[in-house]
Amino acid sequence: MINKMVDFDLDTIKKLYEEAFQVFDERKVPPTIEISFYPYININHTIRIRKGRVLIRIADIIQTAPLEIQRALAYILVAKLLNKKVPEEARNIYRKFVNSEELQNIAFRNKQTRGKKILTSSVGEFFNLDGIFEKLNWVYFENKIPETILSWSKRNTYRRLGHYDSVHNTIIISKSLDDDSIPKFVVEYIVYHEMLHIKHPARFANGRRYVHTPKFKNDEEKFSYFCEAEDWLEKNARYLKRKAKK
Repeated sequence: MINKMVDFDLDTIKKLYEEAFQVFDERKVPPTIEISFYPYININHTIRIRKGRVLIRIADIIQTAPLEIQRALAYILVAKLLNKKVPEEARNIYRKFVNSEELQNIAFRNKQTRGKKILTSSVGEFFNLDGIFEKLNWVYFENKIPETILSWSKRNTYRRLGHYDSVHNTIIISKSLDDDSIPKFVVEYIVYHEMLHIKHPARFANGRRYVHTPKFKNDEEKFSYFCEAEDWLEKNARYLKRKAKK
């Protein structure tokens, strides 16, 4: 589908949004619409109302997407703006497009050139992430995980205790875990989980992106303290939440 991309002028795309407004609210005349393509780092789009005008910013990565994709996105954004149910067909068309391996590769290159990673240090007050990584690499991965940048997050978090950024080859671990009240096996488990993302990269199938595959989950349970770590995280979720909000 990427190979079928063409250039559309903004007037053509604007008509798709006017069409969407008429579909979701037949009683009203479509509002004044202003559309622009914006160099977002990710595949982001925004729609908002300002002084009676509808302002739409579309990620420039899909500027030349086929007309059916532009129409699907128009229906999705307008539906969300008006608190209407997003048509399933539009959702499926758009999801299949943005999750395609071709577009994800383009997005990957975009992040490399436009994005930047905020890093602190791998050496925390209580835990050294580099040392943990080296130990886990030797014990579980036969030292096959390539050199990776590790860093504690800048702020305490609780929703995401860790994440692997393949664009910048970086593992970030929540600063909330750099505490003497946190068992070391919990920190090791979070790092281990992110290392598995390197061993098992995301795959694409049927327009969907799969991250935690069966192989990933099977390897995850091989961590020696898997049950203990999961149990601790479940029992201490509220504690981490309070800690992050201080």
